[in-house]
Amino acid sequence: MGEVNNVKNSKPRLLTVWKTCNAVMSLFFTLASYVQINDPDAGLWMVGYGVPAVLCALIGFRPHVTESLPWRRVADLHVMISSAVISMLGWKLYTGPVTHIFHQEEGREFSGLMLMAVWLLLCRHSGRAPVGMLRVSTAVAITVFPIVAWLYYYTNKELRSNWPSHCKTAI
Repeated sequence: MGEVNNVKNSKPRLLTVWKTCNAVMSLFFTLASYVQINDPDAGLWMVGYGVPAVLCALIGFRPHVTESLPWRRVADLHVMISSAVISMLGWKLYTGPVTHIFHQEEGREFSGLMLMAVWLLLCRHSGRAPVGMLRVSTAVAITVFPIVAWLYYYTNKELRSNWPSHCKTAI
């Protein structure tokens, strides 16, 4: 009960922005899951993006859900698995001749996993104490960045010219 009161004692504006950021990230992860439909390993990536989408949606409705054991276990497991794959992809990108990270399939996968892991870590224990300005400011910056980057890449055809066909046909 104490966690619920702490969340409710947050400044209403900050709590509203926090919940909105989680709702937007839930929509973003849902869209990211959808565009994997043409990927050769679509099922894996759809689940990979779908889990954070559901976790963020839950925070958007009930911010104190981050203190429940099921939410924490699912988020921790997802971050742990993502961290292992991030390490493998990061090593592959580091040792390979990569000039433009988003032109490589591994670079896009690495970036998506990093975004998911960072977001879930930002959300962890957010229901324990009042949501503060630092967490909300960080959330706004992280929420805006992938949306702006995605729009930038989808409006510039020359940036997408080297992408495989399955990356060009989902949307």
